[in-house]
Amino acid sequence: MELLKKTAVEMRKALLAKEVSAVELVNETYKRVDDVEEKIGAFNSLTKEYALNVANEVDKKIAAGEELPKMAGIPLALKDNINLKGYKTTASSKILENFTSPYNATVSKKLAESFVPVIGKANLDEFAMGSSNENSAFGKVHNPYNLNKVPGGSSGGSAASVAALESAVALGSDTGGSIRLPASFCGISGFKPTYGRVSRYGLIAFASSLDQIGPFGRCVEDIVDLYETIAGYDEKDSTSLNMPAGDISKTFKNDIKDLKFGVIKELMAEGVNDDVKRAIEDAVKIYEKLGATVKEVSLPLLKHSIGVYYIIATAEASSNLARFDGVKYGYRTSEAKNLMEMYTKTRKEGFGDEVKRRIMLGTYALSSGYYDAYYKKAQQLRRLIKEDFDRIFKEVDVLVSPTCPTTAFDIGSRNEDPLAMYLTDIGTICANLIGAPAISIPAGFDKDGMPVGMQLISQILQEEPLLRAAYNFEQETDFNTRFANL
Repeated sequence: MELLKKTAVEMRKALLAKEVSAVELVNETYKRVDDVEEKIGAFNSLTKEYALNVANEVDKKIAAGEELPKMAGIPLALKDNINLKGYKTTASSKILENFTSPYNATVSKKLAESFVPVIGKANLDEFAMGSSNENSAFGKVHNPYNLNKVPGGSSGGSAASVAALESAVALGSDTGGSIRLPASFCGISGFKPTYGRVSRYGLIAFASSLDQIGPFGRCVEDIVDLYETIAGYDEKDSTSLNMPAGDISKTFKNDIKDLKFGVIKELMAEGVNDDVKRAIEDAVKIYEKLGATVKEVSLPLLKHSIGVYYIIATAEASSNLARFDGVKYGYRTSEAKNLMEMYTKTRKEGFGDEVKRRIMLGTYALSSGYYDAYYKKAQQLRRLIKEDFDRIFKEVDVLVSPTCPTTAFDIGSRNEDPLAMYLTDIGTICANLIGAPAISIPAGFDKDGMPVGMQLISQILQEEPLLRAAYNFEQETDFNTRFANL
């Protein structure tokens, strides 16, 4: 158990010192999964054969004195919308319940090349559509800090597995906050890089102009190491950025006296939980103590981000999910008299309610007579929101806000009110709309002992100051060293 409480950096030191073998580390992780998985529901499937094969390779290389990549031998949970060759990739949907991936996503390939043992495929909201991980076809995920509360979504399984010590690190995908929100609710760190920094090839698409794969970890150094493992140009992804990701590991531990921080006024206003607000205010004082400049900034167009996001995201989802029709692969209804009925019944039976809702909203926004009024206007406003951020980034380097206005809420409490659920993402959506890097790090706990997350956002391609700001805050606090009592 104490071994699993180590960060990935500490695990690597133990491996290289031969205090533990990679196989022992993986087996210890699976023992933990056996102990707590029934309570958490973090995984859709386990990949034990794969993980042990990789761990064996790591042990052989250590014995031979070979140099290993930073993440070699570190147990990782992989969100179940990222393809891993030869294993199921379901996106937590009935329509892909029995789909076995015939190829590796680019990030999966990079993990294999770095000898990272993938423990299993992590549960998520179906097709990454949700903020609570209650929309999975294979069961809800529970928050390790309180099993009656949600872990956040859509990457709830990835975040919960790290918080519950079922994995050391994890990969998720972030379309409107789906890495940062569960990181906040589960008391760990979660990072969404600049759009295009990490290849989306092999990620099952939700909204292609917003989706981005990113890492979870229990400390910022783990985040940096995993990010550098998966980042880089990929010719298989047309949106991949053909530029070096930079060697952040050399500088992210430097001080932050040169950085200017802006606290987003609109995200600290009415509606923010008192405990959350207090935690962010305390965090700001820490940055001032460390010598950084801090001021309040205003982004007046931010109030439109929810509406813009849910038009663009649902429109792209409507287009992307058209491929799931029962013809090529995946689920097909057994009750159809003709082709059209087969299409209709397959999609009706295969998709969950939230996915259907978003497909219908997106199809409406793209339909003849409504395209200009909704989708086109949303894209125009998206540009204006980006210009608003560009203006602010001329004054500050890093923006500060709560990751979410509240801490984790009760399971089932928002299911009857989709709008209330959508508003959960009010603080995180903006980073996806403008393509900027953003991170959520632990910033405290509320009166009930639930974690509070602080979000940091920096300008496009400026991951280094963002991760430096996160690291320096982490060094001044102990929030990331606390564990859920399962």
